[in-house]
Amino acid sequence: MSTQTAPARADRLFTPMLVSGAVILALGFGVRAAFGLFQIPIESTFGWPRAEYSLAIALQNLAWGAAQPAFAAMAEKYGTRRTLALGMAIYAVGLLGSAWATTPAGHQLLNVLIGFGIAGSGLGVILGAVGREASDANRSLALGIVTSAASVGQLVLPPILGMLLTGMAWEDVFLVCVAILGAAALLLPLTTGAPAPAVPGAPADGGSLGQAVKRAMTDPSFILIFLGFFSCGYQLGFITAHFPAFITEACAAVDPAGLLASVGISSTAALGGWALALIGAANIGGTLLAGRLGGVFPKRWLLTVIYLLRAAVCAAFIVIPMTPATVLFFSVAMGSLWLATVPLTAGLVGFIHGMRYMGTLYGIVFFSHQVGGFLGVWLGGALHDRFGDYNAVWWIGVAISLFSAAVHIPVREKPLPALGAAA
Repeated sequence: MSTQTAPARADRLFTPMLVSGAVILALGFGVRAAFGLFQIPIESTFGWPRAEYSLAIALQNLAWGAAQPAFAAMAEKYGTRRTLALGMAIYAVGLLGSAWATTPAGHQLLNVLIGFGIAGSGLGVILGAVGREASDANRSLALGIVTSAASVGQLVLPPILGMLLTGMAWEDVFLVCVAILGAAALLLPLTTGAPAPAVPGAPADGGSLGQAVKRAMTDPSFILIFLGFFSCGYQLGFITAHFPAFITEACAAVDPAGLLASVGISSTAALGGWALALIGAANIGGTLLAGRLGGVFPKRWLLTVIYLLRAAVCAAFIVIPMTPATVLFFSVAMGSLWLATVPLTAGLVGFIHGMRYMGTLYGIVFFSHQVGGFLGVWLGGALHDRFGDYNAVWWIGVAISLFSAAVHIPVREKPLPALGAAA
């Protein structure tokens, strides 16, 4: 077995890993962002309560979060390329099965599989590889670029898949999603093949994975970051899964023909796809800005501001009377804050605990995000079935966003000593 030495940090920003990882994220996340568009077609086909398919997407989020640390550790031990290949294969199998599933339990079990696939082919694995490869000067921006790529997929794919759903059976659109993943797999040769080496000079490198995890779990700042990421997942999960249906129902009562025509959109169903696309478009700029600012200002304060703004935007949206124009304005405002937390959270974990095991430690923090996503998606369906609207779910999101803003204030944003030195 050959001995692997740590490579010198690359001064260039755009490396093959960053570019290929960004495209893989754009395609995989774009497919994942479109799951809310299937809500009404599947519900109409089988006559299910909304909670049934909502639970499927909720379980997808939970499985994604639960599997993320394991896939990140796999990438650090066996290499990014192998891990991505396995994750994409699992993702494709789950989508393929969804095209033929005819029971709530079938969709729910397959979405667990899809969640595992997203964990193996998504942000946790790719952020770790890009973060380890980037120079200290470029790292925050590199993480912002690769995160924003996920929004490029959200900008492009949901409108396309939404249009396909108007002329194709939803089962066939799932097969189109499988083909999109197949195209992403063509980029695997450009990703990092080797396991992650130790990086000399990083603040908390050295030691074993077990030591790194043990120390993180006893670090109060790590626990606060873990708790704070919950509301991000809650809001993203709820909006991704339920926003198209929410828009369709809310706008149906406010003269949709005239109002939709005033903003150049043909139907409430099309409005849902365009809203998700606008969120993705605005998020490209928001995430890049967050990545740039994270290299200049304390990340914990930036996160506090982002969560406060999220609470304000959501509160205003549900208080102001609903029109297609307010939907589009909300999409832009929320989109600018959408994934801006990701490069800052991942960068904060890496800054405090070092880059060697950043993927795994970020994966643990990300589990909190996905528990929030599970509750956002599931409560969206359950409370809608109970009360006939989504108001309670929106206000819960406002409250926990304020909580997340508060818990980032006492985070100790200072590198810990190397594990070897601490032992």
